[in-house]
Amino acid sequence: MKGIILAGGAGSRLYPLTLVASKQLQPVYDKPMVYYPLTTLIEGGIREFCLISTPHDLPRFRQLLGDGSRFGLTIDYRLQEKPAGIAQAFLIAESFIGKDNVTLILGDNIFYGGEAFGKAFNEFKSGATIFGYHVNDPQRYGVVEFDAQGQALSIEEKPQRPKSNYAVPGLYIYDNQVLEIAAKQRPSARGELEITDVNVAYLRRGQLRVALLARGFAWLDAGTSSSLHEASAYVQTIEKRTGVKIGCPEEAAFRNGFLALAQLEALTAQMPNCEYRDYLEREVVEEARRLDAAGS
Repeated sequence: MKGIILAGGAGSRLYPLTLVASKQLQPVYDKPMVYYPLTTLIEGGIREFCLISTPHDLPRFRQLLGDGSRFGLTIDYRLQEKPAGIAQAFLIAESFIGKDNVTLILGDNIFYGGEAFGKAFNEFKSGATIFGYHVNDPQRYGVVEFDAQGQALSIEEKPQRPKSNYAVPGLYIYDNQVLEIAAKQRPSARGELEITDVNVAYLRRGQLRVALLARGFAWLDAGTSSSLHEASAYVQTIEKRTGVKIGCPEEAAFRNGFLALAQLEALTAQMPNCEYRDYLEREVVEEARRLDAAGS
């Protein structure tokens, strides 16, 4: 399965911060925002990535992430000349996807807790899998309606009268049919290719699965100034309490076997002296050494 990170858009809700750098390059506590969705997909076993962004910001993402090899990944970069909806990503990345299945994650969505995504990736065979997350303000999102047996009946984009409190967060898993479905979509009233229309197409085919995210799972949309601040405060609180970093792609790559211990050691040795390096050396490298020594 291949992964797409959609990191385009105008970032108007974060103005004037986005005059300096794109939304997905803004700091969420101690890391660039894009580190969080990248880490989520790495934890799910994804190694081949396509990052989509604007002409202005694409060079900055290249500078930050390179070709992905330092994480044991490959990262392709694609240009989004003008934002025209989430589903546009499949048209832009068509040659990258090829004949494979694909997962798409929004660059301003932060997830933490549980193993729902990893399980969904491992169990995925065909059709589409999206997720349901209970929110207080479903009018802001795509909303799933369920029947008495928990099967999805409908999906509506930002409904005035939501039929449930379950919103669809910004991570989607599709088989290769998504290329054909996205190509047939027409812009909505707001001029965008809606991801909800793609999901509805799978629903009509009887090929849509909605996995509910359990209580205790955190979904943060860091697309506004207030939610960006709240996301930073949340990450800081969790990291301080647990001593474990959220959104650390180097650690995720190592724990998934994408990087050997020697590679991780060499990578951390190149970092400047900082808390991020200290964490990788103390909590990841040294722990791995102790485990190796205990097992030998």
